[in-house]
Amino acid sequence: MAVRHQLIRRPPEALWAVLRDESRYHDWVVGTHSSRPGEGDWPTPGSTLRYTVRLGPKKFAGHTVVRRHEPPHTLELEVDSGLLGTARIAFDIRSWGENTLVIVDEHPLRGLGGALHNAPLDALVQLRHRRMLGRLARVVEESAPDSSRRRTADV
Repeated sequence: MAVRHQLIRRPPEALWAVLRDESRYHDWVVGTHSSRPGEGDWPTPGSTLRYTVRLGPKKFAGHTVVRRHEPPHTLELEVDSGLLGTARIAFDIRSWGENTLVIVDEHPLRGLGGALHNAPLDALVQLRHRRMLGRLARVVEESAPDSSRRRTADV
């Protein structure tokens, strides 16, 4: 199981605005080349989004299903990467003063990833999460104005 956290310098509502937008998935998920809506009304439970991963000239398709959605605290996804199998990715979202603390917990469920799950694989997932959470913070912080700066400037 790989667990990692990131402080995002915006309120939880700004993070939820990004998580609700399935067309932005590829902006912050490491390895995803493009994303598009799937079935249902994202991110309600059972809704999906489709994504493409590109490795050199090869393209691989996958999809993600929302398993749990309890704004503003929880979003749990099941990512289906075809031959690699499926993984559960849970976002625990907490207010942290005027900011947001997001904790990501990922572990394989089925397929090759589940069969090969071990400590070195978790270490690789940790590296991927570090990049993913950094990208997510950047996307959220660039998408939402910083209200604390405005208050300081108004004083």
